[in-house]
Amino acid sequence: MAQIRYVALGDSYTIGTGATEAQSWPVLLSKHLKEDKINIELIANPSQNGWTSQNLIDRELPVFDKSKATFVTILIGVNDWVQGVDAKTFQKNLVKIIDHVQAGLPDKSKIILITIPDFGVTSTGSRYGGGRDISKGISEFNSIILEEAKKRNLKTVDLFTTSKSMGKDGSLVAPDGLHPSAKEYAIWETLIYPVAYGMLK
Repeated sequence: MAQIRYVALGDSYTIGTGATEAQSWPVLLSKHLKEDKINIELIANPSQNGWTSQNLIDRELPVFDKSKATFVTILIGVNDWVQGVDAKTFQKNLVKIIDHVQAGLPDKSKIILITIPDFGVTSTGSRYGGGRDISKGISEFNSIILEEAKKRNLKTVDLFTTSKSMGKDGSLVAPDGLHPSAKEYAIWETLIYPVAYGMLK
């Protein structure tokens, strides 16, 4: 079987801010897929803390273009919402990202779109809401993600629901009081794993 070339596109949630690189879910995902006899390599994770969908277009898609990727995960949008990017602009950028990635993949179905976690439940999360309803705002962006996935018959993974636990269990939150801890990233990977495995086996 030809090696699956994996590229993870996103922001702090994909690079694993709050944990080590080895504890980020894309690294865990690749490791566990390999253990289950899937010939996969994480070729690139150009995600950065604070990046928006526009940053992904400008800075991450060029990395994807050079990568010869055959499998991609996309988790983006939290920083758009924090920075006041409106839903219409986010949707336009997301469409551009998905279209670009699909055009570059040998198999257009080898994409997983992942919903945005609810950072508002964390101890410092409310500082980044600008007085807005964080949960409601993130839900609106997530409905756009799910809608665009449905249009193209792409697989999705919901992190929004499970991320609510960060509000009840401090061990799921990093010392910064905002990002997930290694324990929470590991939980996310258990949700992403079966979808990836089903797609790649």
